[in-house]
Amino acid sequence: MTARPVPVFDGHNDVLLRLYRRKDAAAAFLDGDGKGQLDLPRAKQGGFAGGLFAIFVPAPQRKRVDGEVPPPPDAVGAARGETADTPPLDIATALEATLAMASLLFGIERQSGGRVRVCRSVADIEQCVDQGILAPVLHIEGAEAIDGDFHALEVLHQAGLRSLGPVWSRSNAFGHGVPFSFPSSPDTGPGLTDLGKELIRGCNRLKIMIDLSHLNEKGFWDVAAISDAPLVASHSNAHAICPHSRNLTDKQLAAIRETGGMVGVNYAVTFLRPDGKRDSDTPLSQVVDHIDYLIRHLGEDGVGLGSDFDGAAIPKGIGTAAGLPNLVEEMRARQYGEALIEKVCFRNWLRVLKTTWS
Repeated sequence: MTARPVPVFDGHNDVLLRLYRRKDAAAAFLDGDGKGQLDLPRAKQGGFAGGLFAIFVPAPQRKRVDGEVPPPPDAVGAARGETADTPPLDIATALEATLAMASLLFGIERQSGGRVRVCRSVADIEQCVDQGILAPVLHIEGAEAIDGDFHALEVLHQAGLRSLGPVWSRSNAFGHGVPFSFPSSPDTGPGLTDLGKELIRGCNRLKIMIDLSHLNEKGFWDVAAISDAPLVASHSNAHAICPHSRNLTDKQLAAIRETGGMVGVNYAVTFLRPDGKRDSDTPLSQVVDHIDYLIRHLGEDGVGLGSDFDGAAIPKGIGTAAGLPNLVEEMRARQYGEALIEKVCFRNWLRVLKTTWS
């Protein structure tokens, strides 16, 4: 009998964006349609046990006909012309898309016959992992749907929102994201707006995790000065290895460690490779190079995985969620013990989420 794969709780995927506006979205995810990088059959095959399922609102020109797959946001944002200087979306457009993608996830849950359960607590996640039920957590990447009075934040929290990144790589009412450029520093402009600072306080009050991935450096330090929760970057890597603005400097890593926070390692090859090239032939050893580096700077309790499935070009050695055991084997080849592998794959995420949500 084949051994059960090591369960993976993942910090970031864009499968809801991939399925957005498809009439058969739930069936495509539950049954698999051979597209993209993440669906339920491939999750089961690879040990993908759950994670933060992102709602990312595409710019109006990215809306598409049924069945068309969008370009991945992290990989080709700059090529699309979307940067930190791209004008923000209006709230009505953003809220419509946000509710549609949240509804999509709840529809997947409803039609799954108990195979998928949207989780709102660590106890929910642990129960799902034990029972082999997929455990998605609702996350927002870029808070354009949130109004200045935070009514939408309250309602979305009641619906299950447990994690939020104030910005994607375009400016909005709350702050400024980093551009897709290489090589580059994350120090790219002003930090959070006054409203952005209030958003951080609102998330702290509601126990919503604040995701630092995509924030520029000044925004990072604004969050660090305000937030009473662990600092978390759901899908970022080490700037010292790959000098991309989406990655974290050693000074930022030190601040994350001081708060008991963590970083989810991103599989996007443009954030892994020292040369920043979009080359899927990137070896899995480069993923583990970042894990090694982050462990040295954050400790064994401060590193997890943040795949960016369905949002980026990733190494062929992983390919899809079904390929996660190959990454686990690469960690074993690097002499990681089973206890450390379990921490990186899921236990560290559960630790930081429990601390944040309690």
